[in-house]
Amino acid sequence: MVKAFLFGKFLPFHKGHEAMIRFALAQADLVSVLVCSSDKETIPGSVRKSWIDQTFAGIENIEVLIFDYNESQFPNSSASSREVSKIWSKVLSELFPGHSVLITSEPYGDYVADFMGIIHIPFDMPKKLYPVSATLIRNDAAAWWGYLPDSVKPFYCFKVVILGTESSGKTTLAQRLSAHLDATLVNEAGRDIIPNSDHFTMEDLRETITEHARRIREAEKGGNKLIIIDTDVHITRSYARFVFNSDLQVSNDDHRANLSHLYIYLTNDSGYYQDGSRLSEEQAKLLDISHREILLGHGISFTEIGGGFDKKFEKALLLIKKLQH
Repeated sequence: MVKAFLFGKFLPFHKGHEAMIRFALAQADLVSVLVCSSDKETIPGSVRKSWIDQTFAGIENIEVLIFDYNESQFPNSSASSREVSKIWSKVLSELFPGHSVLITSEPYGDYVADFMGIIHIPFDMPKKLYPVSATLIRNDAAAWWGYLPDSVKPFYCFKVVILGTESSGKTTLAQRLSAHLDATLVNEAGRDIIPNSDHFTMEDLRETITEHARRIREAEKGGNKLIIIDTDVHITRSYARFVFNSDLQVSNDDHRANLSHLYIYLTNDSGYYQDGSRLSEEQAKLLDISHREILLGHGISFTEIGGGFDKKFEKALLLIKKLQH
């Protein structure tokens, strides 16, 4: 039985890493992947492990391990020198005593394999197949978005939620922002499930939460780092409280999907418009109060913007650009 291993920081895990692991799977019966996580790094090793686990879910001949270490005791694992490789080879020999193959895309692979007395099989050493690095991604994830596996993209997504009561212009603003910024737009699920605000059930609201979270998760795996979301789970919960005086339970997964970096709340000063499917103007004002109470009650900090449609657009654009940089 041939056992191979790879090691690295995977900070973050990218498609070059993924291709190297798939290459390793073709060379060995068992592949071990070691995530080297130091005390100075901001992304936990457990998160990096989860990216690899998700990407290779269902493949049985792979194991992903974490090696936590202090940089004061171990040198940088990505440095290409015989001295550094000698230190790491001792650790790797203890972790993988039955492995006979090392696969890397770095020059230090020869050094480590030599010290361990095993075979080194290089993969895409010149980085021609995947001309990317974790450093490039950390510096500008949006520029290298196409090199991120779906499992990693949610970590780097920047999500903006547009909130407000009925007829506040949130849908119009969400559409305009996404078009202007070339962002992914998540449309409000409730508009498709509940065509009329005067006629719906608690089950309709539960279905809305589930579908809206699904749309967000799909958007996270899309082609853009920036995601503009029309409304969120808190507004749906507000409807449950406002109409049925009842709390609506949300699963942990759906709750996490709705967590965003920026919450923009629109004041209702653009002029009420009744399209035949909305609450009355008076009810919409009361719903606005309910929305704010729910958001504050769940610890959601939002930025309120008002004015006409153009003014709201300009203010929202400034907020997004400020937080993105």
